[in-house]
Amino acid sequence: MSRRGQRGAAPPGPTATYQTRFSTRRPAIAEGTPQSPAARLPRVTRLLVLAHRIDGMIRAGEIRDWAGAAQLAGVTRARMTQIANLLLLAPQVQETLLLLAPDGPHREMVTERMLWPSTVQTEWTEQRRTFYGQDTALLDHSQLGHC
Repeated sequence: MSRRGQRGAAPPGPTATYQTRFSTRRPAIAEGTPQSPAARLPRVTRLLVLAHRIDGMIRAGEIRDWAGAAQLAGVTRARMTQIANLLLLAPQVQETLLLLAPDGPHREMVTERMLWPSTVQTEWTEQRRTFYGQDTALLDHSQLGHC
């Protein structure tokens, strides 16, 4: 029986071989790239930025919905809902989160878990009271860093 008569066998196609050399040197770190964890933005700030980015992608039609975003990000829909709920925070609270300095004194003080009670409240005044009541030092934007 010839090759063509064999079931499932395909004639071999053309192949190419390419050799590449990898550098053993470590690449130089680009200017402006955080070099240590202390220089990174707080996790809650990064999550809020992610929520705004995904919301923009959904509005632009790049992603169908939050479930699609969860699938793309490789997280559960429940986790994506937690991230999306950050968008429900009062604008003043969001501003405070976005202004947290990478190496400021409040970097580790504001956690996502700390925000959960605020996200379930529908009134922004209550959200602010809950959020700022936990640490009144956060009200002073001059201590936060950026701007």
